[in-house]
Amino acid sequence: MLSSRLVVTAGSTSTGQTFWQSVGDWITRNALIIVATLVVSFVIWWLLVRVIRRVTNQAKNRLDAQDRPGQARGVEGTQELTAVLMSQRREQRFEAIAQLLRSITTFSIVTLALLIILGQLGVNMAPLLASAGVIGVALGFGAQTLVKDFLSGIFLVLEDQFGVGDVVDLGPATGTVEEVTLRVTRIRDLSGVVWYVRNGEILRVANRSQGWTMAIVDVPIAYNEDLDRVRRIVEEVGVRMDGDPAYDGILFGTPTYAGVESVSGDAVFVRVTAKAAPDQQMSAGRALREQLKLAFDKAGVRVPVLVRQNLPSANPPAAGGSAAPPRI
Repeated sequence: MLSSRLVVTAGSTSTGQTFWQSVGDWITRNALIIVATLVVSFVIWWLLVRVIRRVTNQAKNRLDAQDRPGQARGVEGTQELTAVLMSQRREQRFEAIAQLLRSITTFSIVTLALLIILGQLGVNMAPLLASAGVIGVALGFGAQTLVKDFLSGIFLVLEDQFGVGDVVDLGPATGTVEEVTLRVTRIRDLSGVVWYVRNGEILRVANRSQGWTMAIVDVPIAYNEDLDRVRRIVEEVGVRMDGDPAYDGILFGTPTYAGVESVSGDAVFVRVTAKAAPDQQMSAGRALREQLKLAFDKAGVRVPVLVRQNLPSANPPAAGGSAAPPRI
């Protein structure tokens, strides 16, 4: 009896030693490869992220080295003005692209490292990859709309068609962009209604916040006023507003006299235009009207009173010139 117990104990000890020896052999054989895979993956990820960050910072520093507000104030050409103002949006675009590249880099490296480690652990990858392919095809057919939205969202970010804070017209909705994701874009219109537009359904984009806008003011003057004199007054107002620091964030360039827009029996409508900041079109128009009104008052330029033609009365006057009494 005692001998049998000794035999069992010796057998158990031998089995335990064999198990731990096999574990040690596996660790010696595979652990180094797994650790090396993790280290190499981390180093590659760190290097790629560092390169992406450095390239982005260099591009942003080149843009920051330019005095965009000063250049915008001094540029009169439309193409040059657009190039100067769009440099600020390029900075935001570089940052968005950098975030997208960092996400793609992280996902790719983690996936590759995981596949290598699973293969080293003895997992048969062929059935797993085949199953993933079948699942991917099934999801492709069943989620075509979702894939379309994601791809459209990626291109919206890469092409910088619009961003948060822009006033855009997407067809079904017009308003201010509050959030842009890979699947949907959230817009709040002028009445406060929130619209969720799927990126895959955006066929056209009218962005009113990129570069600059045009503030247009039509001012009526008396029919017999001297147009040359009015032109000189408008030019003086434009030069004065262009040199006023209070309008640096509103106006891009000198307001100009565009000419006579229309003529009626009572008045001549003179058009004045000015390049304005994307979100300051209405403010620029109000400021321009105010300064023109003050200048016209000082110079004695008459602005006619435009009277609307009254609708015919429901109670025409009776014979003899007296009006008929109203009905109660």
